[in-house]
Amino acid sequence: MRPAFIVLLVVVLNQCDASEWRQVHTAQGDVHGRKDPDGGLYSFYNIPYATVPTGPDKYKAPLPGPVWQEPLVAVDKKIVCWQANTQLMDLTFTNMQEDCLIANVFVPDTEEKNLPVLVIIHGGGFEIGYGDMISPKNFVRTKKIIVVNFNYRLGVHGFLCLGSKTAPGNAGLKDQVALLRWVKRNIANFGGNPDDVTVSGGSAGSMSTQLLTLSKSAEGLFTKVIPESGVDVSTAAFQLDPLDNAKTYARMLNFTDVDDFKALEEFYKNFSLKSIIVGSFGTRQNATFLFAPCMENDTDDQSMFTDYPVNIIKKGKYKKVPTLIGIANMEGTCQLHNFDLWKDVMNEKFSDFLPGDLQFPSEEEKEEVSKKVKEFYFGDQPVGDNTILSYIDYFGDIIINFPTWRSVKLHVEAGHDQIYLYEYSFVEDSTPVVPHTDVRGAGHCAQTGALLDGIPFVSADESKLSEEYKQMKSTIRDIWYNFAVHRSPIPQGSSLPAWPAAGADGSPYMSFGKTIDLGNGTFLGERAQLWNDIYEKYYKAPVAPPKQGRIDL
Repeated sequence: MRPAFIVLLVVVLNQCDASEWRQVHTAQGDVHGRKDPDGGLYSFYNIPYATVPTGPDKYKAPLPGPVWQEPLVAVDKKIVCWQANTQLMDLTFTNMQEDCLIANVFVPDTEEKNLPVLVIIHGGGFEIGYGDMISPKNFVRTKKIIVVNFNYRLGVHGFLCLGSKTAPGNAGLKDQVALLRWVKRNIANFGGNPDDVTVSGGSAGSMSTQLLTLSKSAEGLFTKVIPESGVDVSTAAFQLDPLDNAKTYARMLNFTDVDDFKALEEFYKNFSLKSIIVGSFGTRQNATFLFAPCMENDTDDQSMFTDYPVNIIKKGKYKKVPTLIGIANMEGTCQLHNFDLWKDVMNEKFSDFLPGDLQFPSEEEKEEVSKKVKEFYFGDQPVGDNTILSYIDYFGDIIINFPTWRSVKLHVEAGHDQIYLYEYSFVEDSTPVVPHTDVRGAGHCAQTGALLDGIPFVSADESKLSEEYKQMKSTIRDIWYNFAVHRSPIPQGSSLPAWPAAGADGSPYMSFGKTIDLGNGTFLGERAQLWNDIYEKYYKAPVAPPKQGRIDL
């Protein structure tokens, strides 16, 4: 081969390579992102935004991220945080590690600057999941918006809350705040506007999104929020009794000396993460999680919460940002995996399935309320195959639907006048029917699937979707983008119906079904009234772990 030809070939290859990669400077060092094979965007994967403390400090707030001298090749190394393998999460292809705090940045293929930024917090019950679990690539391709997703610590690693200096609580939420600070500091170099950041998420990511609006630690780091199927006042969003949960989990690991606080603390501090990660996701009958955000007891100056969400909202002393919030019409599908296990038990003692954040003066009164609720949902029929739709309504209402109605009510009463409420019910012929029925519904976080590339482990190729679903995905993307840019979901002049902010009664709200219209009546109707009456009388507020020296054992 002639030398001149070799030189020419090298030059051509270098030019091709240059077009395939984009270099961006961050405060920690330069990163190289790669152009997506399907075009339209550059992806920067696995950028360390913070560092996880290790050893006895592993439950503390994150440390600053590493720095590097040579450019970081930001390709996907499949890094995820420690979590248990479950039937809901296939982790065989991932790289699970303790120091797992990485961000993924997706940038449109444009030279424009000052683009709006969407930060997505993944769901998974605060116990499973990872940042790029559902890809945002098709959204970024079609909109001039930068999307960031990321990992945060999960389960016991992220949400052990002993109220001590070893485990003050909310490490996973503090990771989220660290990520938002990283975005504030670095996103302009990717072409984004650090003062125009919208935070969104589904399920536990949705709960996190709203909780961040209530914490002074996150104030000023974002301008709008889009919670999708999960809210701040849900019984699943906040630990009711963190110390009791820590004891319960320790017993699951065969540690019995749980009433000696120092022994309990040493147990968690000294064992490796790998040895204490066990799955408890979605197994608790009262719709709570063992590990979730918590009220801290002001152990240090990094506390996220020293009060509980309902009280923070009622006081009104939080930054009220425009909020696009809603549910899917069959949120209770998140508990379908427990149907065969629970249906007979629910008939034996339905009261065990009442929400965990209710407290009754006597067992007799609890059973009376339980009977009333069971009759409301199931009539005189047992919980079983013939009443599975009622089962879905029940769990959807106690975990997602009523808490959403209640959250909107409390926020509006606190003076929040920029809340846009919706229900997503779109289905098509290919949507699976609910078992034992011929009924289709939009399952838990279905709207997130419409916005992003679908569901985990399924091809992101949208060319095979029905025209009807393509249109719905396009509409959802338009609305979410409009909200991120204009602070309102439907701008003036749109062909879609006008969408006023919601009032304290849950109206108006937008209905996303085969057509898009303002919903008839109030959100949830008599179902909301049933639970509101119960919560007005029996609500149990969360507590912080007791301070050392004042522990009631």
